[in-house]
Amino acid sequence: ATKNKTEVTEFVLLGLSSRPEIQPVIFGVVLIMYLMAVLGNTLLILVACSDPRLQTPMYFLLSQLSLIDISLTTITIPQMLVHTLSVNRSISYNRCMTQLFFFMAVGSMEVYLLGAMAYDRYVAICDPLRYSAIVSYSLCLQITLTSWMVVSLNSLLYSVLVTRLTFCGNKVTHFFCDITPLLKLSCTRPVLNEMLIFTEGVAVVGSPFFFIWGSYVRIGIAMAHMHSFAALKKALSTCSSHILVVLLLFGTLARMYLKPSSSYDLGQDRQVAIFYTLISPMLNPLIYSLRNQDVKGALWRLFRKLHTSDWLSDKE
Repeated sequence: ATKNKTEVTEFVLLGLSSRPEIQPVIFGVVLIMYLMAVLGNTLLILVACSDPRLQTPMYFLLSQLSLIDISLTTITIPQMLVHTLSVNRSISYNRCMTQLFFFMAVGSMEVYLLGAMAYDRYVAICDPLRYSAIVSYSLCLQITLTSWMVVSLNSLLYSVLVTRLTFCGNKVTHFFCDITPLLKLSCTRPVLNEMLIFTEGVAVVGSPFFFIWGSYVRIGIAMAHMHSFAALKKALSTCSSHILVVLLLFGTLARMYLKPSSSYDLGQDRQVAIFYTLISPMLNPLIYSLRNQDVKGALWRLFRKLHTSDWLSDKE
C-alpha cells in the first residue's frame, strides 16, 4: 500500500467518454455551453454593478452567485476541453489536490450564498418595513466573508484527508478531480472520509439548506395571510427563481455526494457532475433574468446605452 501511495505522482482523467469518434462533438457542445455560462454570468454581474436601480443587497448577492458560477465552471471545464482533444489526459498529484480544494470551496460557497439570498427574501416578504434596516451591504459582506472562511476550512479538511489515502491506481473515471472518484481509488474503504461526509459535511453544507427550508416555511405562512392578489403575485415572482435554483442545486448535490463510495456509479455521476458544473451555471442567469422584471429592464437599458454609444462614435 505504501509503495502504491508513493508511485501515484499524477492522475489520469478519463473524461466523459472513452470513444474517440465523439470527442469533437463533446468538445463543441461543452465549449458552447461554457462560453454561454461565462458570458451570461458576466453580463449579469455588469448589469448588477452598473445600473443604479440594482444597487441593493439582493443584487449584490446575485452578482456574487454569478461570480461563483463563473469560478465553478472555470475550475473544471477548460481542463476538460483540453483533455477531450488530447491524448495525454494526465494531471499532476499536486494540481489534482489543488483543483479538489478550490472545487469544494467554491461549490460549498454557492450553497451559503443561496442561504443568504433566502434570508433576504424572508425579510423582504415577512418584514418589509424594516428591510432596509435589517438587510444592508455591510451585513451581506459579513455573511459573504464568514461563509468563505467556513467553506475554505471545510474544503481544506477534506483535501488533507484525501492526501492521506493510499491509492491503488491513478485512473480517475471523471473529467476533474472530485472527492468521490478519488475515494474510489483508495486501496481500503475510506471510512473516515465517508463518516466526515455524512456528519461534518451534512452539518456544514446541509445547514444552509435547512435554513432555506425554514425561511420558506415562514414565507409560505406570510403568503397564506396575504389578502391582496397583487402582493401575492409579487411575492411569488420574488421567490420563484430562487426556489428553482435551490431545487436544481441541492438535488444534484444529494445525488452526487450523500452516498457511500461503494455505491458510486461511474457513468451516472459524471452526467450529474456535468449538470452541476456546467448546465446549472449556464441556466442560472437565464432563470434570474427571464423571471425578473428589474433585471430585464436593466439589460434593456444597458443594451440601449451601448447602442447609443456605438451610434455616436460612428457619427463622429
